[in-house]
Amino acid sequence: MEIERKFLVPALPENLSSYPCHLIEQAYLCTSPVVRIRRQDDDFILTYKGSGMMAREEYNLPLTRESYGHLLPKADGIVITKKRYVIPLDTENLKAELDIFEGRHEGLRIVEVEFENEEQANRFAPPAWFGEDVTFDGRYHNSHLSQA
Repeated sequence: MEIERKFLVPALPENLSSYPCHLIEQAYLCTSPVVRIRRQDDDFILTYKGSGMMAREEYNLPLTRESYGHLLPKADGIVITKKRYVIPLDTENLKAELDIFEGRHEGLRIVEVEFENEEQANRFAPPAWFGEDVTFDGRYHNSHLSQA
């Protein structure tokens, strides 16, 4: 089960370059249900996501580079590219995953925080650098962005 909240980011946090950064390329083979392939640095993953906004099923399976290359041309929509910064938060050992989009969605910045349960997600108080909460706005799901 994936439980996460999403926020827009109007201004980047200080010292961004001091945090770990991953290069991500992902594409969607299907958006309902969500079936995604992702290259994150040198790792390749096939993901299934169930329906839902803040909480939904998620299953990840490893792919080989060759399998990823075979599936990529079968993508439905555009391939999303982004840089992901992993930023520790001060509360409950949580971390923020800040995505800075490139390509067609250049300029878009979304931060996600994953939680152990819905109660923890509901009581979360975002830091000052987080902007509008878009957790329940489907336009900010990457599967939707791949179709835009």
